[in-house]
Parts: sequence; C-alpha cells; structure tokens
Amino acid sequence: MIKKSIDQFSRFFVGGLFIFSGLIKLNDPVGTEIKLHEYFEVFAADFGSFFELFIPWSLEIGLVMIVLELMLGVAILFFFRMNITTKVLMLLLTFFTFLTFYSAYFNKVTDCGCFGDAIKLTPWESFTKDVILMVFALHLYWYRKSYEPAIRTRPGFALVTATGLLSFLLGVYAIKNLPFIDFRAYKIGNKIPDQMIPEELPRIEYTFTKNGQTVTSEKFLGTDQGYTYVSSRVLNEEKAKAKITDYSVINPQGEDITQQTFTGPILMFIIYNADKASSENISELQSLIESLNGKVNMLILTASDEAAIEKFRHEHQLAVPYAFADATVLKTIIRSNPGITLWRDGIVLGNWHHNNTPTTAEVLSLSER
Repeated sequence: MIKKSIDQFSRFFVGGLFIFSGLIKLNDPVGTEIKLHEYFEVFAADFGSFFELFIPWSLEIGLVMIVLELMLGVAILFFFRMNITTKVLMLLLTFFTFLTFYSAYFNKVTDCGCFGDAIKLTPWESFTKDVILMVFALHLYWYRKSYEPAIRTRPGFALVTATGLLSFLLGVYAIKNLPFIDFRAYKIGNKIPDQMIPEELPRIEYTFTKNGQTVTSEKFLGTDQGYTYVSSRVLNEEKAKAKITDYSVINPQGEDITQQTFTGPILMFIIYNADKASSENISELQSLIESLNGKVNMLILTASDEAAIEKFRHEHQLAVPYAFADATVLKTIIRSNPGITLWRDGIVLGNWHHNNTPTTAEVLSLSER
C-alpha cells in the first residue's frame, strides 16, 4: 500500500514537474538558448575549448531538450515504456543535477533557467529541486519493470509522438515570433526605471557568538558588549534586488545616454549581433523608419562593435543613430535579432519580432496614448 502510494506520487510529481518545466521553457526557447550559451561558455573556460563547438547550436540543443522533457513527462504520467523512459529520465536528470550543483558550488551561472523567467531559483534552490526530483525518479527507475502501462502501446506511441511533434512546432513558432506569455522585466506595461529600483531595502540578519552561545540579530552588536561577529545574510534577498540591474546605454562617443531612453516616446531597434541579424524583413524595417522620420525618436541598440553595426546600417540603409548595450540585456529586452520595442517615458508600449513588424499607424497610435 505504501509502495503504491509512492508510485502514484512519484508518477504525478516527476511527470507533472517535467511537463510544467517543459511548457514554461517552450514558451520562450530563446531564453533557454541564452542559458545554454552561458553554460557552454563556462564549460569551455573550465573544462576545455571543446564545448565552444556547442555554442552556435545552443538554440537547437535547447529546443530538443525541451521537446524531450515534455515527451518524458507525458510518458511517465501514463507509465508508458518505463524501461526506456526511466533510463532516459535518469540521464537527463543526472545532467541537470550536475549543472545546478556546478553552478551553485562554483557560483558560475546564477539562474539555471529551469522555469524560464516565470520562476526564478537560486543555484542552491535549483540543485535542491533536482535532488528531490532525483529521489522520486530513482524510485520509478528501481521499480520500472513492475508498472502496468496506463495506456495501450499504439495509443501510447501516438500520444508521445504527438506531444513531441506539437512541442516542436510550438517551439519553432515561439522562436519565429515572441513568447506566448511574457514573464520578463521588459514586458509591455512595465516601467523600466521602476524595475531598476529594489522593492525593499535589504534586511540583514547578523550572527554572533557570546559566552559560547549563538545569537542572531538584525542589529549589529558590538564587541564592547561581548559579541563576536560570525556571519550575515540578507533576509529579503529577492525584494532587495532590482529586477533590472544591468540596463545601460552608451553612445559612440562613450557617453551614458540611458536616461535619454526614458524620455518621451522612443522606438528602438534591437540588433544585438549585427553579423547574425536576419535581413529577411529588412525592407519592412526600412519603410517603417522612413515613414516615422521626424515623428518619433528612433535608436538602434547593439552589442556589436562600431565597424559591424556601421556596415549593417549602410548595407541596409537604416538611417537611425545607434548606441551600445550588453548583449544579454538586449536578448532579454526582445527575443529577436533584429527586434523592435517602443517605450514612452520608460514605459514599454510594444514589443515586436521582425517577422511581425508594426505599421506606422500602430506605432504612432501607441506613442500618442
């Protein structure tokens, strides 16, 4: 009876969490690409340049992992082909657990991206989550041959295959557009300057020793009172940290013009990598820029060097001034290269993938609200 209860809990806990995690990441495959890119860069620096080979394929690898995660979740829920399902599950979980432990212990990647931008976990929280998952996954693996499938073979194959195919198509759609649900700090309606201010001042808890006893206090207790300082920690770490900490814009003269992007309406074209920017819909961008000239302030934001962005602008006749920002920040602002974002007084009014370039009327209507 106890084993049966653990079987059912493990089935729904592991399968459900895999499906939930997969759906969150399927909403934003480019976000998963960014995280994998970070991991591969860290591994290349720590373990060898071999991992640099994977960096250009971060998006494809991420999409395959997302699809696999969803297929495994569905298979586990139905106890389908548990012999092979649990083996693949253990391989994937071992990989995830290693990533989160390495990130936590060596403080390499501060957010694993396990649940995309929807739920932020610290490295140690991510590792703890994976260890708990591993316990129940090991239970499923150990008893894998004793489970009766909750679905027949043909319908089971059809269900898992359909899950994989639908997941892949939705992932491709999300890549070619923008996330279905935007969890980022730069989503429409957010005021960026407010996102750069912490919700609360940090509350610090200090740990001291006195006469062999451990004492904690939110006040710093001095040695004149007999206390010896041991350590401290921030009690409200999430609220004491701004959601946006690295948004900064520098013009070609080296001047910080961040505040200018918070003044009035401004249409910004995000080209975080000019060498890899798509030119598929460049004619629509050209038409939009020409029609808005003199009506709305416009700016290109890039992480490329001056030579690369100058070349891109002249090749495609984009008569818009440019400035520089961090590549990861720009990828966070918009999941498109190039992408378009419209702000007024720091409030995000619209975000567009280059496949969905807005009309002149749409931009003017939003900017005049």
